[in-house]
Amino acid sequence: MLDRIKASLPSLAPAEQRVAQLVLNDPRSFANLPVTELAERAHVSKPTVVRFCRSVGYDGLSDFKLKLAGNVSEGVPFVHRSVDADDKTGDIMVKVIDNTVAAFLKYRNEASASALDRAIEILASTHTLGRRIEFYGVGNSGIVAQDAQHKFFRLGMSTIAYSDGHMQVMSASMLKPGDCAVIISNSGRTRDLMDAADIARINGATTLVITASGSPLAQAGSLHLAADHPEGYDRYSPMVSRLLHLLIIDILATGVALRIGPTLQGGLKEMKKNLRSKRYA
Repeated sequence: MLDRIKASLPSLAPAEQRVAQLVLNDPRSFANLPVTELAERAHVSKPTVVRFCRSVGYDGLSDFKLKLAGNVSEGVPFVHRSVDADDKTGDIMVKVIDNTVAAFLKYRNEASASALDRAIEILASTHTLGRRIEFYGVGNSGIVAQDAQHKFFRLGMSTIAYSDGHMQVMSASMLKPGDCAVIISNSGRTRDLMDAADIARINGATTLVITASGSPLAQAGSLHLAADHPEGYDRYSPMVSRLLHLLIIDILATGVALRIGPTLQGGLKEMKKNLRSKRYA
């Protein structure tokens, strides 16, 4: 983006060139300052700032600043911004991507490596002992549970996923010591999942919960893997939470695969060979 502005300099009017130079000198400040201060710093009028943004190919100042924040690699952080009803497609694109990146970076900086290591150890041990691993979730989290079951199934583990509350309670009732239930929830307040967690724990199974800190479910599990993000639960269907949960499952699956070791490679290779006949040449 900055290279594009540099290339456009000769074709810009003198006043717009001053705005361009302001961007190039300090893109971080430009992305955060109001139009009045930008105009004062560039010694131009406010309409000139907007004209500059359009001259270099953007819809206006708002669109330009959103793209600038996403393109500057240092200083301007990715922040969670709510999608508004009057957002243009470009605004929606930038906000959805930035919200995802912000959640991932927040998780990278705050996640407990020791809790993840303990969860990986539990899952690998459950597999070694030949015990069951079950994934529970409802709604969006039910989709994550299915994805988790698929990832761990490919590792040769005995797994199943349930998104129906009655099935979760029935299955949890049959768990035994040595089994493991992985319970995934955005809010951590879903009654069906709480019931399943309690039953699994009473039966002696280990319960790993992936959910928001401070929630009832977070307190109910044998081990809590925090999945915190700035997204509200009620304003619109959760987007970031699902991706964050999928990320945590990927970390767990990768860690368990490494624990299993070289013996896993043969099984995956054989699986891929047998799947070749399912594809067109």
